[in-house]
This record gives sequence, C-alpha cells and structure tokens, in this order.
Amino acid sequence: MKAKLQVLEQDINTHTRGGVEYICITDIARYKNPDRTDDLIRNWLRNRNTIEFLGIWEQLNNADFKPVEFDGFKKQAGLNSFTLTPKQWIEQTGAIGLVSKAGRYGGTFAQKDIAFEFASWISVEFKLYLIKEFQRLKEQEFQQLGWDIRRNLAKVNYLIHTDAIRENLIPDTLSAQQISFVYASEADLLNVALFGVTARQWRDANPELKGNLRDHADVHQLVCLANLESMNAHFINEGLPQSERLQKLNELAIRQMRVLVEATRQPLLDGASEHGR
Repeated sequence: MKAKLQVLEQDINTHTRGGVEYICITDIARYKNPDRTDDLIRNWLRNRNTIEFLGIWEQLNNADFKPVEFDGFKKQAGLNSFTLTPKQWIEQTGAIGLVSKAGRYGGTFAQKDIAFEFASWISVEFKLYLIKEFQRLKEQEFQQLGWDIRRNLAKVNYLIHTDAIRENLIPDTLSAQQISFVYASEADLLNVALFGVTARQWRDANPELKGNLRDHADVHQLVCLANLESMNAHFINEGLPQSERLQKLNELAIRQMRVLVEATRQPLLDGASEHGR
C-alpha cells in the first residue's frame, strides 16, 4: 500500500515492508505539534503503558521478539531518567511493529494497531477519523483488487482464446506478420461484439488515455469479456465463420450485460424499498 491518508486536513504517509502496511506516526504527531514530532514520539515511548502495549503486541505477532530486553525497558519505564527512541526499541528488542525510516520521506512508521494507539494518545478525535479514513482506503483497495482479479481472468481466458485461434485458424504457411494480424483480428472481434469499436477506433477516439480499451473497462464488461473469450474459442473449434461468430457474440454480450447490470441494480432497489418502509 503506497498511498496517503488524509485526516483532519493532515496528510498521513504509508509504507509497505515485506508485504506489511505501516502508517507514519511522525505525520500523526505533526497534527499536534509540527515542530516537535520526534519529542512527542519519544515521550509516548517512555510511558509505561506504551511499553507494555508494544511488548504484548510484539509477543503476539513477532516470534523473534526479545522478551528479556523488553522486561528491562518495562522496569525503567516511568522513571524520570528513562528515555527511549524508536530506533533503540527496534534494535534492542527485534521489534517489527515500528519502522524507523531515514530520508526525505522518512520518519517513524507503525503497524496499524500501534498507529491507532499512538493516535489515541495524540487525540481521540484524530484516532477515530484515522480509523475511518484507513477503512475507506482499504475498501477502495478491495474494489481495485476485484477489478484486477476480473482483468486477470479475462487475460487467462484470452490464452484459451489464442490457443483455439492457433490450432484452427493459422495454417503453417502464414508469416509471423500474418499470424499477428489473425490474432489482432480475433481480439477486435471481441472488442466489436462487446464495446462496439475496434482497438484502433478506441485509441483514435481517446488519445489522452493510457493503455487499451480493456484497461478502462468496468467490472461488468470484464466479466462479460472473459465469457466471450471462452465462447469464441468454442465457436472457433466448432468451425463457425467469423461473421457468424460476431453476431452470436454480440447477442451474448447484450444478454449478459443486461443480466449483470440488473443484478447490480436490484440490491440498490431493494435497499431503497427497505429504507422507505
């Protein structure tokens, strides 16, 4: 996750290490005092409740956490002479819940449970808005993941589609350029059946957009496209001519898109009916 959260007009950077997400608590501290972020984090770390929380979190999530060093910090916590930096905590205990990052976009980053705990220490209001914003971002990522899965499904089906083309439509005597033309022709057959345009026509109409028309398809279209690729492979194996396949695929695309759109609208209509009761 490489994204920014925005909480009460404060930008909060995120960082991913080893597939694990971290939230920048330096940015959270900046909400309270932009000139003393490091001091705020150190003051939070020297608190006995904080040390106990971090220690328990590490014991639950980190098999390599060093409990002896943790006990040493816990005994000193609360004393006037006790000081602790994120780097000292990480290096001496083998902690993974905090990450100290140098450089222009550096700072102290924490896994979400710890970041929420720090935000609560800074401001309960800020913590609640942070959790809400984090959940919004995760929902956005989940929706993108759903799109990616369907896009990859369409790509997998495309391999089945091209296998059928290679086995049934490409004689050995064709040149590499001619073979490429056949593949492109079959891809555009699907494009016309579903989108009503060829790849070239879409590019000419949308010169400012990156990628191809399938990269800009919605989830319904990608589901339908995956089905059309499978059906076209079947039609090719059956020996149907391209013109007949185009007509059948277009009719299939229309039926499937109606079903998919209606299936999406129905829960909305049901929800509206419930709300009106």
